[in-house]
Amino acid sequence: MENEKLKLYRYFLKDSIRKKIVFRFTDQNQGIGVPPIEKPCPNGSNLIDLPGSDLWENIPQADLTRAIGNRKSHRVYLKQNLSLEELAYLLWSTQGLRGKVFNGHAYRNVPSAGCRHALETYLAIFNVDGIDPGMYRYLPLSHQLVFEFSDDLLREKMVIAALGQSYPGKSAATFIWVAIPYRMEWRYGLAAHKVIAIDAGHVCQNLYLACETIGAGACAIAAYDQEELDELLGLDGEEEFAIYIASVGKVKK
Repeated sequence: MENEKLKLYRYFLKDSIRKKIVFRFTDQNQGIGVPPIEKPCPNGSNLIDLPGSDLWENIPQADLTRAIGNRKSHRVYLKQNLSLEELAYLLWSTQGLRGKVFNGHAYRNVPSAGCRHALETYLAIFNVDGIDPGMYRYLPLSHQLVFEFSDDLLREKMVIAALGQSYPGKSAATFIWVAIPYRMEWRYGLAAHKVIAIDAGHVCQNLYLACETIGAGACAIAAYDQEELDELLGLDGEEEFAIYIASVGKVKK
């Protein structure tokens, strides 16, 4: 029985499913309208403008070779805030747009299968200059944050959701990537799910390298309590759910 399960889960890593899909029956090829590329905000939401790349004054030029060579997971952070400029840079590096929206698509600073970008970025913010602690979500189309909620126990709840790992609650900010699978299913049907996971890897690697540029560190986290985290974020767990976490903070170099 265990061997059968292993075969099943290994199958997910293969692209054999593509041979079994009749792509003319996907929603895209059936003429169904493209899903939104960004989760909408409720009317009256509290929006925070982020400085764009043309306004950055303290983001150094990156030495990519050095950033790759120094990249490692950091689980201990200094009691030092990220600046708003630094947070904007990290968000731009991981989900920022590079061009206008066209036909329901928009190129970003990370690759995505079919340019579908099925991820939303939530942030548990604890120590960022000018931003009250709480849960936020990044809006790449306008390069803004939208306030989701505050909770005096957010640090503790992040630790619980991370199965007792402390660093998601001791960071300056913890990134939580949420999948909206239909954005990818619309184009690829049953072949969507493997590439959503691959896309999440692209995003997190950009976060690691961007952190190296600003004297920060990140730690990717794939072990978490799915239901606990989805409930904390107010997600239904079916049409959208958490898929990956990374804590970020300033580190001693």
